[in-house]
Amino acid sequence: MGDYNEYEEDDISSLEDNRNETKLHEQDIITGAAAGIESIAPDTPIYRLRLLYSQETFLAVYREDTLSPNTMVIVPTRYGRDLAQVIGSVRGKLPPVSEIAWIVRAATPEDMDKSRNNTKLEKEAFDICRKKIANHKLDMKLVLVHYLLEEPKILFFFTAENRVDFRELVKDLVSVFKMRIELRQIGVRDEARVVGGLGVCGRGYCCHCVSDKLKPVSIKMAKDQKLSLNSVKISGPCGRLLCCLFYEYGFYSEQQRNLPQEGMRINHNGESWKVAEVNPITGQIKMAHDDGRQTTVSAAKFEKVDNYWKIKS
Repeated sequence: MGDYNEYEEDDISSLEDNRNETKLHEQDIITGAAAGIESIAPDTPIYRLRLLYSQETFLAVYREDTLSPNTMVIVPTRYGRDLAQVIGSVRGKLPPVSEIAWIVRAATPEDMDKSRNNTKLEKEAFDICRKKIANHKLDMKLVLVHYLLEEPKILFFFTAENRVDFRELVKDLVSVFKMRIELRQIGVRDEARVVGGLGVCGRGYCCHCVSDKLKPVSIKMAKDQKLSLNSVKISGPCGRLLCCLFYEYGFYSEQQRNLPQEGMRINHNGESWKVAEVNPITGQIKMAHDDGRQTTVSAAKFEKVDNYWKIKS
């Protein structure tokens, strides 16, 4: 197989904790630091770019000219130089060189023609590879096929529950395409991010529309948000914990620090009441008395004095 087999197996996380799931785009972009660039002038324009085939976004610099949104450029990746789209300029504190890519040049009309032709070839390659997988009876699901812009190389991304011996598959693909072939196993969260779709809320996947950076999600986040721990209700279409658990976790954590905790005893109208339920969304706190009475009080009426919660008079 020689250079044709560049497979690296990636871990797939469990439902309870996604921290071990390997990211599709981890270190895909070659940064200025890797290219031997030690510093960037403070007035250098910084842009956010997107790799179209994987939806990965990253920061990059370009010294030759000013780039407008939607401009297509050529950037170095670990697979070879490829096409990326300028989303817009970035303002604020300059990030370290280790986080910034270096734009090689603006894309030419010839680059765009080749990219459009590659898109057609990718569809054909996808069908061919999927048939080859079925012929070899391999337990793997093809997700994405990508032709590099400036190198005779095709990337095949797939998901699988276990390690797959695809040596014979690679030989078949090489005999068909007559160029370098790379197969890479990715996680199901990465598949959802690349393919996209609608979540249970009816909106686009968070991983595809909100942020392309997959954040670790844990059961603790669901518990702290008082959600049902039924895996069906807190899992996304990818089968992993919902990404929105992470995005909303910060709000819940902050609100809980500023509100009394359930089970606390609070004096109200000269009587001892127990905090039965705290709803950080509506800002309402339900309290219960030992004799069975219940009352709901607005969170705005609570204040903390000397580490003790009380209701404002």
